Amino acid sequence: MMNSRISGRSSNGVERRTSPTNATVDLADDRFIRGMAIVFNSLSQDLGGFKERILPQAVNRSLKADVRALVDHDTAKVLGRTRAGTLVLRKERDGLTYKIEPDLEISYAKDIVRSVARRDVSGSSFAFSVIEDDWHKEDGGIVRDVVDMEISEISIVTFPAYLETDVVVAQRSLQAFQQKFAPYDWRTKWHEISG
Repeated sequence: MMNSRISGRSSNGVERRTSPTNATVDLADDRFIRGMAIVFNSLSQDLGGFKERILPQAVNRSLKADVRALVDHDTAKVLGRTRAGTLVLRKERDGLTYKIEPDLEISYAKDIVRSVARRDVSGSSFAFSVIEDDWHKEDGGIVRDVVDMEISEISIVTFPAYLETDVVVAQRSLQAFQQKFAPYDWRTKWHEISG
């Protein structure tokens, strides 16, 4: 019986996912933006031929990394940074939460805090590179468990990105999984050989 799992380093590219929860402003003093970036052990919706689940241990490396908080994935609009202490990532039982303390002397930071407080902007997203994943079949579909990853940024976003544009890197790993475990067609091989 063939093992229908493939594990290992998945890809070198950066992937983005939308968080299933919204960003909020701490109403105690209207200066912190909080949210849950990642929900653990929850299957995503279909990402183009597969579903994805992020395991709790996948974020461990990122808790020690230099991660930035951005506005709409724009590297010119930094809201916080873990090394500066203005972005705090915390691993909770259900997922990875964040707390951003933006500098309200910067116009775009003040603007995004106000927009989040008014609920005009409520999206949350994160960018990551997979270090280790596990592809397998589950309930008739293909599932990718992210075992280890590097999170490079958390973003407060106006429009969460379309899923189709976010999963290009993962699609390459999916294709490798499908090729490795594709059913063997002896008739096609016979025609290639006898050709």
